[in-house]
Order: sequence, then structure tokens, then C-alpha cells
Amino acid sequence: MSESKPVVSSVGLSTIWIIPSLAILLGIWMVVYSFMNEGPKLEISFNNADGLTAGKTKLKYLSVDIGQVESVTLNADASGIVVKAKLEKEHKHLLKDDTRFWVEKARIGTGGVSGLSTILSGAYIKLALGNKDLAGPAKYVGLEVPPLTEAGAPGARLVIEAESASSVGIGDSVLYHDYVVGRVESMRFDQKKEKISYAVFIDAPYHKLLNTSVRFWNNSGFSLTASAEGVNFRAGSLETILSGGISFGIPEGILVGSPINGGSVFKLYPNYSDTLKKTYEHGTYFVVSFKQNLGGLTPGAPVQYRGITIGRVERILLKEMVAQVNRSAGSPIPVLIYIEPGRLQFGDTLDANNKLSAVVEKGVKNGLRATLASGNLLTGSLLVSLDYYPEEEKAELGTFNQYKMIPSVSSGLEQIQYSVAQFLKKLNALLSSEYTKNLPVQINGATTALNHILSSKNMQEIPTKLASVLESLKKTLDGLAPHSAVYDDLDNTLYKLNDALQGIEELTKSLSNVSSILPSADVNDPEPEVTK
Repeated sequence: MSESKPVVSSVGLSTIWIIPSLAILLGIWMVVYSFMNEGPKLEISFNNADGLTAGKTKLKYLSVDIGQVESVTLNADASGIVVKAKLEKEHKHLLKDDTRFWVEKARIGTGGVSGLSTILSGAYIKLALGNKDLAGPAKYVGLEVPPLTEAGAPGARLVIEAESASSVGIGDSVLYHDYVVGRVESMRFDQKKEKISYAVFIDAPYHKLLNTSVRFWNNSGFSLTASAEGVNFRAGSLETILSGGISFGIPEGILVGSPINGGSVFKLYPNYSDTLKKTYEHGTYFVVSFKQNLGGLTPGAPVQYRGITIGRVERILLKEMVAQVNRSAGSPIPVLIYIEPGRLQFGDTLDANNKLSAVVEKGVKNGLRATLASGNLLTGSLLVSLDYYPEEEKAELGTFNQYKMIPSVSSGLEQIQYSVAQFLKKLNALLSSEYTKNLPVQINGATTALNHILSSKNMQEIPTKLASVLESLKKTLDGLAPHSAVYDDLDNTLYKLNDALQGIEELTKSLSNVSSILPSADVNDPEPEVTK
């Protein structure tokens, strides 16, 4: 019987697994490579998705593709869309906290026609670099209108705040000495500050003109002001008259300030004249009350002391007046005013406020009162005027809520009545004096003396003598009249004198001719003899 040999099986890698293994390794390498070289992702919110297509729309910077849109979806409340895109890794440094994105497409606006190249290539998302480093997720709110300044343009961006929108709009020029150096890029309403905020860009190298002393003013249209110095007319360039604009510069008398950083905030003044007005940090509130019509008194109206502006009207305290429990019918209306001690040369400090309060308190005891005065006869505007009225009854500084109250006197017709009453009072005092009591006797004596002079003989002869003198003067003048004997004799004498002068002239000419005909004598100058 034959013995069978054991079968030994060989263990090894079959060639059939080589290709799948290589495929797996290649896939793992591609995943690792893609992960390591994947660029940053970002989200951009827009109002709508016009021209945007997932997987097709590009992100560009300076016309170079730097990423692509991955998806376009509605936001949570369906009020807009959210674009999710991915940048290439080598361009991740372009993402800043204030980077701006917008959809570049064909547009026609006040700045002209733009984006015509997208008609053939299609819309794309364009970005403009920011300055602040990214501090959180890359989520942005896209601009519906592209910025008027090219991305990466050299210059400076700043913010200008105004109380109202006025005539300045997006795209308006920013001028320096009427030369365009920048533009208004955007505007929005700041709800916290309740002001209009303009984003402005100043082109290089003109951004070096900016410093802390620069002031901006509305240069739209023209202004016409009349004052005691005359009529002042100011007009901007034709461009600003038609479309509006902002000018800036350093007002006269102000030193050049220090350079500014990007993003600095400035105030927009209504006109150039307002930039010349000095601003003060410190002031004190007072209350004045009037029983008159306050129809022309508005917040911002000037408060003056003998024609010099020292403050302004803040507001009329109607609400506070109504809240008073002990008020009576026809109570005067309180007005809150703000006085700045710096305008009175007390200094612009907190100590100056205390000094101002002490001066006002002392002034009230000496007759300082507030009154309403006409600010403009054409518009009917009113202002608050402070002055001294020594004839008024003594008073002291009062209080209204937490404010000190300055006593007031009536103006207008009531003031005229007061002036007439004061005049009549003085006239009555004059008539009751000792001098006026003897006045009739003195007048009677003067009249008697005058009658005695007029009835004297010399005064009676004055008319006769005056008539004789006038008659003699008339005869003399008649003798010198034309066609009189004296006039004819004088005329004949002048005629004969003229003939005699003509004869002398002819004789002079004849003598001159004779002297030229006569021979001249030869005369030799003798030489001086030399004495030996």
C-alpha cells in the first residue's frame, strides 16, 4: 500500500490585489492632499441671487479667479439668500474682517456704465480688501451696489456724520479747494447716534491733506447770507451745484493738526460759515420763561448778550410745565437755554461754569433780565436776549426743576408800553421840579425883553435902510449890464488895445528882418600880451 504525500500550500499576495490596493492608497492620498490644501470657506448674504449659479459663479480679485460658489440657498426667514463659497488656499489672506463683497454685473447709474464685460462672461462675485484681521467666522453681508473705489486703491477711508441727509448722496464728489480728491461711497442711518453716516474715500496722495484740524462742510448748490458787513454769496463748482458734494479744509486761524488713521470720524457742517465758528466743550443750562407768543423761537436759536451770541436755545419745556402741580392758568412758558462761558472769555473749563453761575446770580440782583427779540424780520424768527434793566424791581435767581431760572421782562408791544410809562414818569418828575415851577415867570420876562427890542427906534429904521442899500446895488449892477454906456466904453477900450498889440507885433517882425540884412563888423579878439 502506497503512502500519500502531504500537500503544502504556499502563502503569498495575489497579483489581483495590486491594482485595488494602489487605488485605495491613491484615494487616501487625494483625500489627505485635498484636506491639506483646501482653502477657507465663507458665507455671503445678498438680497437676491440674480446672476449667481452654484458650481459656476466665480469669486474674483483684480480679475483673477480666487474661488467659486458652492451653493446658493435661502436664509432662515426667506428674506434673502446665503451664498456659500470656497477660496483657494493661497488666497486665504484676502479674507479680512471688513472685506467687502458684491456681485459684478452690467449696471447703468449716475457714475456711468460699468460691468459690460459680464454680458458675455456672466456675473461674478468681486471683493475689495479690508484692513482688520478676521476675528470670527467668515460671514459677510454683500453690497447691493459696488463701491465706487477700485479694490486695493491707495488712499484713506473715513466716516463723516451729519444731522440730516441734506443734498449729499452716494457718488458725490469730495473736494479740496474745489478740486475733486475723493467721493462718497455709501450712506446709512445710524440708529444709535440718530445721525446720517457717510463712508468717504480720499484718493492718494490727497489723503495726506487729512489731519485732526480738518473740517468738512456741505458744498452743494450755493449760499447767500446778509449781515452787517454786507451780502456774502458763495457757490460751488458746476458739478456740485448739479449733483452735490462735500468740501474740506482747515479754517482760518486754526493750526494744522496731527495725521489721522483710517476710519476716523468727522462732523459734516451745513456750510462753510459754520466751520469758522469755534466750538466749546463746557456750558451751563438756565431756564427763562415768557408769557408771550413763542411762535418764532426754535431750538438752536441764539442766546445773546447785547448782540453778542453766548449760547443757544435747547428746547421749550412744555412737558415739564404741564407736569407742574402748582401751575396756574396763563403761566409763563419755560425755555431751556445753554450758555457757554468760553464765549464770555471765562475759559472753556468746568471752573468757568461755576464762575458763570456766580456772575449770572450777581447780575440778576443788579437788573439782569431775559427778553425775546426779533432775529429776522423776514422769517419772523426770535432769539433770547440778555441785558440789564436797572428800573426793574429787585429779583433773585430762581429755580425750575433742577435748573436755575433767570427772570424775564416783556418785549414787543408790552416793552413799548413800559418805555412810554417810564418816559411819562420822568416827564412828570420834571414838571414837578423847582425849575419847572419858575419856568412861566422866566418865559414871561424873556417875552417882555424881546418886545422892547423890537419896538425900539433903531429896529424900526432897519427896513428903510435895507431898502435904500438894495436900490443903490441895483443901480450899480444896471450900469454894468450889456448895451449900457459903461459896458460900451469898456468894449471899445479893449478893441483899441487889441489893435495896438497887433501893431507892436508887426514892428517886432520888421526889426528882426532889418538886423539880418545889415553887414556884420569883423572884430578880431586880441591876444593877451605877455609881460616880460
